[in-house]
Amino acid sequence: MPRPIHFEIPASDPERAIRFYQGLFGWTFTQWEGPQPYWLVSTGEGPGIDGGLMQRPIGPGAGTVNTVDVASLDASLAQAQAAGGEVVVPKMAIPGVGWLAYCKDPDGNVFGMMEADTGAGGS
Repeated sequence: MPRPIHFEIPASDPERAIRFYQGLFGWTFTQWEGPQPYWLVSTGEGPGIDGGLMQRPIGPGAGTVNTVDVASLDASLAQAQAAGGEVVVPKMAIPGVGWLAYCKDPDGNVFGMMEADTGAGGS
């Protein structure tokens, strides 16, 4: 059964948000070495998931987004659309991690779907 594997918190002031969550929950943040400012969030040991923090985007995805692990991103995108959802950010490679896309459910909630594939985005 597909389960949430990652969350993303958008922040208008990422440094302020990092201080807030570090102080409140003790989470740790590590800047990702990707093409845009992004911090990986470690929430600790035990039950739960880790996530990311990024500069708040304009438009779709402006709220907290949960990403769900799926076996086939292409099949899941087709299934989401058939069920009344909408693809808002098409399939893209996250190099060394997998394939990611963002959708809206029929109520307008944005969520991500990720297919693990360490070869994604490779040459």
